Amino acid sequence: MTDAGGPGSYTCRYCRMSSGGTDLSCPFCGAPVDVTERVTASGWEELPAIADLARIQFGRSDCQVSGLYVPVCDMNLAGDDWVFFSHNVLLWCDTQVELDALSLDGAWNRTLAGMPLVMMYAKGPGHVALSHNVPGETVAIPLHHGQIVDVLEHRFLAATGNVSYTWASSGVWFWTASGGEREQHLPIGRFIDRFTSEGNGLLLLHAPGNVFIRDLAPGQTILIQPSALLYKDASVGLQLHFEYPAGATQAPGSFGLGYRGFQTFLRLSGPGRVAVQSVWDNHSFHYARITSSSPSTQWAWG
Repeated sequence: MTDAGGPGSYTCRYCRMSSGGTDLSCPFCGAPVDVTERVTASGWEELPAIADLARIQFGRSDCQVSGLYVPVCDMNLAGDDWVFFSHNVLLWCDTQVELDALSLDGAWNRTLAGMPLVMMYAKGPGHVALSHNVPGETVAIPLHHGQIVDVLEHRFLAATGNVSYTWASSGVWFWTASGGEREQHLPIGRFIDRFTSEGNGLLLLHAPGNVFIRDLAPGQTILIQPSALLYKDASVGLQLHFEYPAGATQAPGSFGLGYRGFQTFLRLSGPGRVAVQSVWDNHSFHYARITSSSPSTQWAWG
């Protein structure tokens, strides 16, 4: 936490929200208030894991994050407060909590082991507990009114009722083929999840590994492994970037010829905040089977 200019007033370095600084953790994102600032030589800030049993406030409700290996988010919902989430992360709930499927204007189409995932909501009063069921960190992102955050697919855990969901085209993808059926869209999928706050909302994500955040200045660019992306501000630009050996003769878009010499990155351009996770998937073994791509990838070949 850093001094915000007033007695007893602090601004969290990780969520940028101000509080009294009297608690052991930030009441908006759960980051410890006494954590030593840790910044790499390249400018990335390590996001500290939410402390065990830390409480995060949203409206008249709160969320207690329990555990460090596979965190559980225990939501204490007051009155008519509600949150939404995918049904597979529901761990337990009080019997008086109202649970039902949620219809979203932005659509929701996810599968797990071939079975559809259903978006649900939980409405108070009462407790409901959520867990992503795999090791990693819970990341809490408090949102101001009108703030927009883009999130990699399958990282969403939960959001408060005043946060709206839709999807946006990633603009960067390949199709891979197997047995005559197109099965994957690499490197991050055709779509990304987009969340917009219609008040002071809270977005919870799950990230495997450690999480690092960075503020990009206007025009500043970085390259990251595609699946390492956790979230970004909507103002951050997203493009594909290829690195391949000098003298390669592979024609743009001719992925089906089996050329394997290129390395794919995401090029992110500021201004805005970006977060990455240290655990990522290596899809390079799929590239020999790529048959086509989105139009926005073609120009990147030189």
